[in-house]
Amino acid sequence: MLRAFAVRAGELTGAGDDAFFLHLDELLRLLRGDRSVLEKVPARRATYERYAALPPYPVLIVGAFDPVRWAADPARRADLYDARGPAAPVSDTVTGFPGAPGVVEGVARVLAGPEDGDRLKPGEILVTTLTNVGWTPMFPRAAAVVTDMGAPLSHASIVARELGIPAVVGTGNATMRLRDGDRIRVDGERGTVELLE
Repeated sequence: MLRAFAVRAGELTGAGDDAFFLHLDELLRLLRGDRSVLEKVPARRATYERYAALPPYPVLIVGAFDPVRWAADPARRADLYDARGPAAPVSDTVTGFPGAPGVVEGVARVLAGPEDGDRLKPGEILVTTLTNVGWTPMFPRAAAVVTDMGAPLSHASIVARELGIPAVVGTGNATMRLRDGDRIRVDGERGTVELLE
């Protein structure tokens, strides 16, 4: 309801999507003709765009967290941020939920979206953040599926089980830890993905 209100306010005042960068009281003032509230929009839009461009935050955050500083760190971890000091070293194994049983070794193909699906060759392992129905045509080509998000009843798990290919879901950080072209072993029964090379 609030979104519809902001959209309509943007239409009525000519502010467009700038309306989404105003607080409710400012939006009401704009509707009454006070366009001075729009002066705040550029700074708020810039802040929004700055944070929207950051990678997904770590699964677990302990202590004070500065997302900009964390994102600038080339050694950042996507699974854990601990302000108390250095975390334990990252192992060569990514863990998640068992999605579909089976063990497969192959080449990881890290894809950002289904529009990149033509990069996935038959027998490669699909690695992505999350799948939905738009990804389904790629599953028959994949030897296995690994996702950052999801659970045993997620889209990736269900489709992988239907097709009889292993899946590990809800890893939290597979797309950060695995690189395109890495040779990996997916164990869908144990919920592990091991980096081989």
